[in-house]
Amino acid sequence: MLDRLLGNYMLEKGMLNKAQLQQAYRDQDANRAKLGVIAVSEKLMTIAQAEQVNALQASMDRKFGDIAIEKGYLTEAQLGRLLELQKNSYLAFAQSLIDEGYLTYEQIDSAESEYQQIYGLTETDMNDLKEGDVDRIIPIFLGTEDERCKRVFTMGIKNLYRLVDNHIYVGKAYKTSSVRGEVLAYQGYKGDESAKTAISGKYEDVQKMAIAYTKEEFIETREDALDAVCELINCMNGLYASEMSKNGVKIELEPPEFFVGYSEVKADEVVVMPVFVSGGEVKYIISLDNSMEVN
Repeated sequence: MLDRLLGNYMLEKGMLNKAQLQQAYRDQDANRAKLGVIAVSEKLMTIAQAEQVNALQASMDRKFGDIAIEKGYLTEAQLGRLLELQKNSYLAFAQSLIDEGYLTYEQIDSAESEYQQIYGLTETDMNDLKEGDVDRIIPIFLGTEDERCKRVFTMGIKNLYRLVDNHIYVGKAYKTSSVRGEVLAYQGYKGDESAKTAISGKYEDVQKMAIAYTKEEFIETREDALDAVCELINCMNGLYASEMSKNGVKIELEPPEFFVGYSEVKADEVVVMPVFVSGGEVKYIISLDNSMEVN
């Protein structure tokens, strides 16, 4: 998730332009990060050490890890860890920026530190974001100790990863009593647990999500898009209900509905998490007290 968060930060700061950022993302999907980039990102080697090993590689037919161990920069165990991380999405993104010549090691490292400081993130938070572990990432953005709230949002975002877009990222969640959106898909469930969930946003953004979910290029009407997102919500909540049933918690889903024309969600309290998915932004809305109504 840090690849998207930091990418947008770099864009806002003028470190990259839109074309460069999109090219880096395209490269990211095709590339594996080099061990030097990973070692620096994991703070196992300094930038100078990584550059020295890269220079030595250019003059001898030896692997990066072998040279780094010989120089005393890495241990065998540390090298094993770096090899495991080579498929990491964020590190592949950083490698793409370097390979394209857009940014240097130093600039990426500086951007990471600035981003961490501005948003008040710990080293553990940054590592969780780099590794893309949704179970550990959602609490960072949710800002609550309510275990049920964390569980519902975590399962929801995991399912969006699986069903829609494996490059989604989220924004800071907030509590409110009213949310208004151009279009909205909505579903409640009841039983041993009850809640109401919704996805809301601008039509063009909801349409992008629907296309990514259905894999159908042409979804032309609001009804088609909202039908698809209702199906998505039903699938997400169904997977949640199935997971909870393993712990003996029985949940019955109500039929999903959709609304158009700037509908408004009202409740005693809803939790809203911005979700950036398939090039758009939607709001993932949950009411755990089951008081949500749509007007």
